[in-house]
Amino acid sequence: MATKKMRAAQISKANGPFEIVERDIPEPADRQVRIKVEACGICHSDVFVKSGGYPGLALPRIPGHELAGRVDSVGANVTQWKAGDRVGVGWHGGHCFQCNACRKGMFINCEKAQVTGISYDGGYAEYVVVPQEAVARLPEKLSAVEAGPLLCAGITTYNSLRNSGARAGDTVAVQGIGGLGHLAIQYAAKMGFRTIAISRGADKEELARKLGAHEYVDTKDAPASEGLKKLGGADLVLATAPSADAMASTIDGLKPRGKLLIVAAPFTPMSVNAMGLLSGKEVAGWPSGTAIESEETMNFSALTGVRAQIETFKLDKVEEAFAKMMSNDIRFRAVLTF
Repeated sequence: MATKKMRAAQISKANGPFEIVERDIPEPADRQVRIKVEACGICHSDVFVKSGGYPGLALPRIPGHELAGRVDSVGANVTQWKAGDRVGVGWHGGHCFQCNACRKGMFINCEKAQVTGISYDGGYAEYVVVPQEAVARLPEKLSAVEAGPLLCAGITTYNSLRNSGARAGDTVAVQGIGGLGHLAIQYAAKMGFRTIAISRGADKEELARKLGAHEYVDTKDAPASEGLKKLGGADLVLATAPSADAMASTIDGLKPRGKLLIVAAPFTPMSVNAMGLLSGKEVAGWPSGTAIESEETMNFSALTGVRAQIETFKLDKVEEAFAKMMSNDIRFRAVLTF
């Protein structure tokens, strides 16, 4: 019997083009789940595959870590999932259960953590096989297209906000209104924070307020710190735009014991004045989350109406979609559909 084939977009060499190829449909092994992909988001982090620059990456590789679809088949010793289940998979693609971090329940910090679409082939394909612990259940109120970006941009912003220490009524500023920021503003407002959006240009204010921001700081008029001070200061700044200078410019606008929480990494070092931290201010970072946290992100999103703004593309248009994403021409998340 001939092996069934699937279409996929792969990268075969560093900085090479996406190749639309036919591959054998993979079979799930022990404790693995096969998913028929219905949608997969394109994330800026997919540049790690496109450039060939991620440590330990083996090419060719099919990228994609914002995938949603239905369980198609399961391997041996899989009891939680069955064919037909609506599921998704995010950045965190599995853990070892044995290292010290896993033994403490900190699976996102696993010493041997796998990354979907990097450690193994991801969601730019009609089918994908993943470890069972990487799978999250989709709520019925979310389509696969809506769910895709929530499995990376969504969980990153939602999970960081709810673990930040900020409480309802606190002032939370979101630096940047992009792929991460436009979701972070929605989450912050829905969580009960007094939400301030920080961006450059008066033309962004209307969008920020539509997303739920109560206040807007235009850094074209004045530095972010000055704008925040005029509004009484921020208990938390969530940094979603990867600019070291823009992030650092918010620190003086924090209240004493306020926190700058970084979820988007700039490629250049950030300079911080240590004197400005002596009032108890913090600078910290946050990773994304595990499968159960992806589920909780999607459930909260379904409950409160938080959605990404999405442009969809067919697999054949993956090169165009990736280029638009890299040049910031997408408003705000690109999603491949199958």
